Amino acid sequence: MTDYRTRVVDALVDDVLGYSGGILIEGVRACGKTMTGRQHAASEVALDSGLPQVRAALDLDPALLLEGDTPRLIDEWQLAPVLWNTARREIDVRRRPGQFILTGSCVPAEDATRHSGAHRISKVRMRPMTLFERGLGDGRVSLGSLFDGEEPAVVLYSGTSVRQALDALVHGGWPGDLGASTAQAQRHLRDYVEDIASVDVGRLDGEPRRDPMRLHALLRSLARHIATEASFATIARDVTTRTLSAETAVGYVNALKRLFIIEEQPAWAPHLRSRYAVRTSSKLHFVDPALAAAITATSVERLMQDLHTAGLWFESQVIQHLRTFAELRGGRVYHYRDKSGKEVDAVVELDDGRWAAFEVKLGQRQIPAAQASLAAFVADIDVERTPAPVFTAVVTADGPTMRLPDGALTFPLSALRP
Repeated sequence: MTDYRTRVVDALVDDVLGYSGGILIEGVRACGKTMTGRQHAASEVALDSGLPQVRAALDLDPALLLEGDTPRLIDEWQLAPVLWNTARREIDVRRRPGQFILTGSCVPAEDATRHSGAHRISKVRMRPMTLFERGLGDGRVSLGSLFDGEEPAVVLYSGTSVRQALDALVHGGWPGDLGASTAQAQRHLRDYVEDIASVDVGRLDGEPRRDPMRLHALLRSLARHIATEASFATIARDVTTRTLSAETAVGYVNALKRLFIIEEQPAWAPHLRSRYAVRTSSKLHFVDPALAAAITATSVERLMQDLHTAGLWFESQVIQHLRTFAELRGGRVYHYRDKSGKEVDAVVELDDGRWAAFEVKLGQRQIPAAQASLAAFVADIDVERTPAPVFTAVVTADGPTMRLPDGALTFPLSALRP
């Protein structure tokens, strides 16, 4: 694949195939799973190909589809869930790493007979492309290097304006749209959203019937509450065109999670010096905030006139990037807010316990306010029971890369890489 553009997960796929019998690359439809799987595979079978021989093999003996040079790519495995246990048993028989690469665009319904895959098939999450993967960032700031104590070089001018940053956000990171204009990419995404509501959710096994009109209304409500702690009751009340209960909203969101359209950002609960209760509500994000623009038919021009919404969507884009990069090191992304009002947009915690706090601001003029928020948060941490952060940082759309006088870092999102 001479035109393949390297993805962040490539290094992780290589690593996993070196010790695990199989790997499952799961993620939202059209984010590039098949292309990445092919890059690492020696043979493949596509379960969504419609070829009669694939159906015949499934009917006769599913193990026939596992025959071929390894690693063997099983594309869209969830279309034949029986292959999960079949692949797991074959891994046990062969007792060699790097046998199978499975890809999946949704989570099948729970099945008591399906093995967990533990110690046989490892899971990797894939998302639409980051700015770094799209070639829109210079990658001068490495998240991993920041955790290792390396100091980024000072760059006073980012080379990116707020308008350019929002254009990249609205365009989205779908690999098939890399060569498209922002307007063309948005037209693709509007068709994509229509498919989600009218086709994809209806195909989920084990789900009750969903009303596409109500789902469209819910998606619009989610777009308005992206990167907030809005409750399901609030989201349901915001659905003005259709009657929707909080319980129904939960069901619809769970279906979207199974399609990897929606992701949660859970709350972080450190040990504090104060007695203020920590809020435990998760934030909801689209897997790519360009979906919010498509759902609400919002252009860059409209975002420039609504900087509050632009700021929330940009925060969601930063969370997407932090997730993608942190997961290479076993990290997870949280948010923090207590009842006194102290909050931090993102906390990245690695599996060894080290962590860092991030505030997200669209424009560089907001950096001082973000510094104050970070300092107030860190001052409240009980460092005898929760270690101090490795670093704190303010992420902007157009700001410089430098160490601020209070010790916090600041850099634009376009500078960030793994």
